[in-house]
Amino acid sequence: MYLAEEDRISVAPSAFLYHDKDKYTVEIELPGVHKKDIEFEATTTGFCLRAPRDDIEYVGCWTLAHSIEPNKATASFSNGLLTVSVPIAESFEGVRVPIK
Repeated sequence: MYLAEEDRISVAPSAFLYHDKDKYTVEIELPGVHKKDIEFEATTTGFCLRAPRDDIEYVGCWTLAHSIEPNKATASFSNGLLTVSVPIAESFEGVRVPIK
């Protein structure tokens, strides 16, 4: 049984973000959430999530270091784990900084 929206406690979910030279991969733990209830929105600079379950609501927004192509994002949800993959918009190369 779901609590009313105003009675749910907001909780930041555990999230793991990583990237290679081509794409970001985001894994977010959402135990007890139904796929149909997940709201995930991406922009060119980050993304936001809202995912209610019966007693709490997972909420969070993340800003990324590199621009992404949100219209090419793909997402899957299985066993309480949301996995999103999204291409990086521009290639980037860092400059190695010597440490003295």
